[in-house]
Amino acid sequence: MTVVMREIAPTGTLRAVINLGNPILARKDDSTGEPVGVSVDLAKAFAAKLQIPLALISVDSAAKSVEAVTQGQADLGFFAIDPVRGNGISFTPPYVLIEGSYLVKKDSPLVDNAQVDQAKHQVVVGQGSAYDLFLTRELKEARLVKAPTSPMVVPFFMQGTYDVAAGVKQQLEADTQKYEGLRLLPGRFMVIQQAMGQSNAISKAAHQTLIDFVAEIKSNGFISESLYRHQISGATLAP
Repeated sequence: MTVVMREIAPTGTLRAVINLGNPILARKDDSTGEPVGVSVDLAKAFAAKLQIPLALISVDSAAKSVEAVTQGQADLGFFAIDPVRGNGISFTPPYVLIEGSYLVKKDSPLVDNAQVDQAKHQVVVGQGSAYDLFLTRELKEARLVKAPTSPMVVPFFMQGTYDVAAGVKQQLEADTQKYEGLRLLPGRFMVIQQAMGQSNAISKAAHQTLIDFVAEIKSNGFISESLYRHQISGATLAP
């Protein structure tokens, strides 16, 4: 095993952390209970390229993914690019783009994203999610309320007297089918750049290996095919 390979996978097995809290990129298979999705496909393809075994570590939030990689429990993960996470994670260029949207109750007076940032409003987000990090910086008046994970945002929202829920557009759209009396505000409040990432303690050569892999699977159609196979309409190939 080369020096670079030992850096990428020091145990000899590629340990990839999979965030099941982002349904666009990963979920549990209903029949097997195993993680499946675009990020799983990418982890398998990278391990195959390196010709080493793969171990998947499933977590339920982005914050736990960051923790696993920065603490050396995983060799790589799948993250929304964010400057806060950049303190411990080295990102590749993005491979897909995902929209973030707001959800409100049907009788809410809110009809536009620009109306959300008011002192009287409470906005529910998933703890440590890209939306949490982004809105912590961007909202000046509205107060953020943290749900334990991104998939719990709408159930949490429904249990209280909150004004807005924020998250992955497609997750929120799906939740409008599960709960009555909800609607999405038109448009989006952010676009998430989804990337692969390693601990920023890794060498430039080892990180370049992952950067080159992402460039290859973007250009050869692998990402587009994976999105199509998993019937993901909420993400687009990053330029």
